[in-house]
Amino acid sequence: MLWEDYKNGMWRKITNEERQDYLLKAISFTGNTELYGSWMLKVIEEWPYTCEQNLTDNAINQQAFIGHCACCLAIGCPEDITREAWWHLTQEQQDKANLKADYAIFKWKSNHIKCLKNQLELMF
Repeated sequence: MLWEDYKNGMWRKITNEERQDYLLKAISFTGNTELYGSWMLKVIEEWPYTCEQNLTDNAINQQAFIGHCACCLAIGCPEDITREAWWHLTQEQQDKANLKADYAIFKWKSNHIKCLKNQLELMF
């Protein structure tokens, strides 16, 4: 399996004891817009297979997905806990985090299109 999200435990189950610790860490992490956004940018660099699979699928919530990945990459937090942490943020924190996600997604898609264009030019 090539997907980095899976390899890094984004979908793993944890104990109830670990859950509360991760939830507090995830609330703090996702509430820090600049830190959270910087890890979203790391995701698009360090998880190429995961990004290609999920950021080309317009049927998923890509903002949430890139945020879940950032939380997993940065603090090892599973996706379900990141989802729960989101609802502990203020609307302003959520809005700022979504702007950071939009930027990371835009940057990834721009780079992806350039790569595809280069591949096509090599073929013809």
